[in-house]
Order: sequence, then C-alpha cells, then structure tokens
Amino acid sequence: MQKSINTDWRGYVLFYSIIGMMVSLFCSRLLLSIFMMVFVAISFFHTDIKKYLRNFFSAPFLWSMSLLFFLPLFSGLWSNDKTEWLDIIRIKLPLLFLPLAFAAPIQFSKKKWDRHAFIFIALVVAGSLWSMFHYVTNIAIINHGYLYAKTLITPLKDDHVRFSWLVSVVILLAAWLWIKRRKDYNILSGLLPIVIIWLIIFLHILAARTGLISFYLTVFFTSLWFLYKKINPGYAIILLAIIIALPFIAYRVLPTFQNKVKYFRYDQTYFKDAHYLQGSNDAVRIISINAGWNIMNEHPATGVGFGDIFTETKKWYGIHYPEMIETDKIYPSSEWLMYGVGIGWSGLLILIGVIIISFLAPVKNKLPWILLNIMAAFSFLFDIPLEVQFGVFIYSFIMLWCWKWFNAENI
Repeated sequence: MQKSINTDWRGYVLFYSIIGMMVSLFCSRLLLSIFMMVFVAISFFHTDIKKYLRNFFSAPFLWSMSLLFFLPLFSGLWSNDKTEWLDIIRIKLPLLFLPLAFAAPIQFSKKKWDRHAFIFIALVVAGSLWSMFHYVTNIAIINHGYLYAKTLITPLKDDHVRFSWLVSVVILLAAWLWIKRRKDYNILSGLLPIVIIWLIIFLHILAARTGLISFYLTVFFTSLWFLYKKINPGYAIILLAIIIALPFIAYRVLPTFQNKVKYFRYDQTYFKDAHYLQGSNDAVRIISINAGWNIMNEHPATGVGFGDIFTETKKWYGIHYPEMIETDKIYPSSEWLMYGVGIGWSGLLILIGVIIISFLAPVKNKLPWILLNIMAAFSFLFDIPLEVQFGVFIYSFIMLWCWKWFNAENI
C-alpha cells in the first residue's frame, strides 16, 4: 500500500521545502526558485496521478487560480511583443505549479502547521526589525523623505508594498494563532500579543497604504463578524474604537505617518483631477488606471494581449500626457485592469470570478480565510502583485498554504 504523503520521506521534504521557501523569500530569489521546484517536484512524485488530478479539478479554488496563468498564456496568440509576453509568463509560473502542487494530499500534524506559522511570523518580525535598524540610524533623513513619497528600506529587495501586505497578513495569522493557543501557557503563546502590537506599530511607522488599509479592513470586518455571529458586542466596539483611534494616535506620535499624510494631502491636489506630477505616487496611479480603463474599452473583446499592455499604455500616455517622463510610464495600477486590458472584459470578469471562488472555498476556519481573501482582493484593486516575481509567489503561496492550514483543524 502506498504510504501517506505525510508519513514517508516525501512528507519531510515537503515540510522543510515550505520552510525553505519562507526563508529564501527574504534572502535569495535563486533559492526561492530552487525550493519551489523541489516542493513541486516532490508533490508530483507519487503513483496515483489520476487521483492527484481529480483532487485538482474537484477543487475550484485550485483550478481557478491556475486560470490566472492560462489567460495571459493564451493572450500570446494575439500579442505582438513576444519577448515581453514570455517574461510575463515566466513571472506567473507559480500560478500554474503551486496550485497543482497543493492538490497533493499534504497533511501535516497540528504541531507542524503551527511550526510553519511561527517560523513565518518570526521571519516577518525579523524583517521589520531590520527595517527599523536602518530607520533609527537615519531618522531625520528618512522622516524628511516621507514628505517626498519615500519610505523605509524593507526586505523583498525594498518592495515596501509587498512587505507591508505581508506584515498585515502576519498580524492576522498571529492573532489567529493566539486565539487557538490562548489556553497554552508557554513562551511562544505569550509572545504572540507582543508580536501583534509591535507589527501594528511598525505598520504605521512604515505607513505603506496597502498594508495599512489591509490591516484596517481586517479589523473592521472582524467587528462585523462579531456582530453577525452575536458574539460579545463589546469586542466589536473595541475593534471599531481601534479603527478610529489608531490613525489619530499615529499621526500625533509617528513622524513618518504624519509626513505621509502631509504628502498625501499635497499629492491629492493633483490626483483628484488626474493631473500629472513628476515623482507622484497617486497622481500617476490615477492616470495609469484611467489609461487601463480606456484601453480595455477600446479592445473589449480580446484585449491587447499581455505582451502589448506596456506598449499600448505608453501610446496612451504619449497622446494624453506627453509630459510624462519615461520612468513614469507604468502599467495600469490595478490587477483587475491588467487582466481587462490583456484579455478584454472577459479577463476582468474571470479575475472577479476567481476572487469570488476563493472567498467561497470550503475551509474549517471561516473567519481568518475570509479576512485573508479581503486583503488579497483589495491588493488587486490598486496594485499589480501578479506582475512581479515577489507578488506572484506571495499571493499564490500564502493563499494555498493558508487554505491547507485552515482546513487542517477546526477551532
């Protein structure tokens, strides 16, 4: 009889390759690719391939995520820039391989799932401390830089958007772990509240809106959950008070947060009317979204093909904003519009369908799963995480790993 995947040697390789992916995310793209290939290869390595494929196709969450790879792949048929198209397909490969890999019967013990979670939390905390080291050694310069759309140095090759989202995810996971282990009197359980408080503080010091808004969305919808489930309404009141009080406190005591707000107010005078401002974040973001919306509606049936998105947006900028410099000619700053521009309206609707399927995926622990999906859906709205290597991996890995973990036990 074939051994269970979590009791033979493959189980050990899968367990440690997940740890390898977590660690290498913060230190080496090459190692990240290697550990991902090992994980995928070992997941595929079993005799009952038919059962394996049935697992994949019987789970809409898995095969729908793979659509986010196949849609850009098929758009190569009408993309003129094949070099750009191939580069996009290479970046999106985790959306194909990781859902297939997680279709394997990966079944770790409760202790091992928790060990993964604690390691991941520790890595993000270490990354936040690394950022803070750079901050405290250059406080005045960094504080001033926030008035000009600059931020702290962060892990992930200084990708503060993706790192801030990871921090908000880890706050959610740490809170859920603490709820699970609140009756366990040990050092790790006792450290979780401290970790949560620290990461909330760090998130406001970093002041990256993707992470901040994701955090506040989780707090808000958690309060609604308490009210819906008729759990102690005092919890909901406390959470709503946190949403109101924290931004005011952060503005009073954190110079980076205060300067970020000041810059936002200055930038608002430009982006509310989609006026171009060199070096601006929001004004250029609004212009890029406007570009994506118009291009999608000019090619509603098939889009322009993923290989030609950048070329077509450059043309649109050249006609409507010729003063924009080359470095500001960016993709439409919304993953929803990226699929709309690349595939047409059908691409946008399919992406929305994938998000809905993910929300409805059956899991034993509903609340953390719903909150995680809210954060992911929001990140797609005003960011393009699936167009960069770190973003593709983080989204696919976090969602798939949590899907397995949240189904491992019920609390």
